[in-house]
Amino acid sequence: MKGGKIGESGGLTFWLASPGDYDDVMAISDGIYEGNDYLPHRYHSWMTEPYRVVILAKRDGKLVGLASGLIVDGGSTVFLEGMRVCSREQGRGFAGVIQRFTDQYIRQLYPNVRMKRLVRGEDPRPEKLAKFSLLAKRAILSLQIEAKAFHAFLSTLRAKLEHETGTGSLEQESRLVVLEEEQLRHILLDPGVSSQIELPGHMIIQDWQPLKLVESNFEVLRRRNLTWLADSLEQPTFLSLHTPPYPIPYKGGSFRFSIDLFGTKADLACRALLAHMEMVRGAPQLFQDPQTGGTCC
Repeated sequence: MKGGKIGESGGLTFWLASPGDYDDVMAISDGIYEGNDYLPHRYHSWMTEPYRVVILAKRDGKLVGLASGLIVDGGSTVFLEGMRVCSREQGRGFAGVIQRFTDQYIRQLYPNVRMKRLVRGEDPRPEKLAKFSLLAKRAILSLQIEAKAFHAFLSTLRAKLEHETGTGSLEQESRLVVLEEEQLRHILLDPGVSSQIELPGHMIIQDWQPLKLVESNFEVLRRRNLTWLADSLEQPTFLSLHTPPYPIPYKGGSFRFSIDLFGTKADLACRALLAHMEMVRGAPQLFQDPQTGGTCC
């Protein structure tokens, strides 16, 4: 992505982001999401991601905000994310100016876009729901574990699940399989999979991002290096996935990975949660410096 000025509105000038803007973007992102910000890790990949637009807003030559949009669903939908305004400029209405300019610019670039999709961590206000249709609500469980205690935590969790299932080993009853790429493609592009797994809004919601079950979105998911589990290769009723661990600013330096679960069977959800965490347990970046007592989120 090459930077360059693309317009003006509401006292702001707008520019396409470039790799060289990284330090300025990080400067306005200090403390965002209480240290759980994904952008320090993903910024440079956003610069080369297909169908991704990253826009910077400046006031008097200084960076004050950022917004990004990813074109999904075969070009018919834009998913907005990464929105932020630096703390010194908050309360001036700049967030609305940035959102409106971003909407307009993306529709100029991609005239087939007919829908905007976004995610909020809190219940939308009535006036917001009057403008949007509610796609789905999801429960979020957040775990914060010291890296040096991660092995012991998983051992305790495994023992508890084995006790509750009344078996000496979860593997004796496990029905979860790791999906290879073509197996995943077969499942996600099966017209009946949405009702079998009871997917929210008939979509896969990966790390807050809702995606329709179409070929172009499969390519979006494929390049994220996700690990997928299912209870069956033919007619699955449960599906789950996790991201590779990635660094975040939390507590001066932590690693985070996200797990998404789909289905209604609580026993499979418990098994999948343990399985995903055990698969990342050996990731070298989680434990590269045990003396620091880093955190795995």
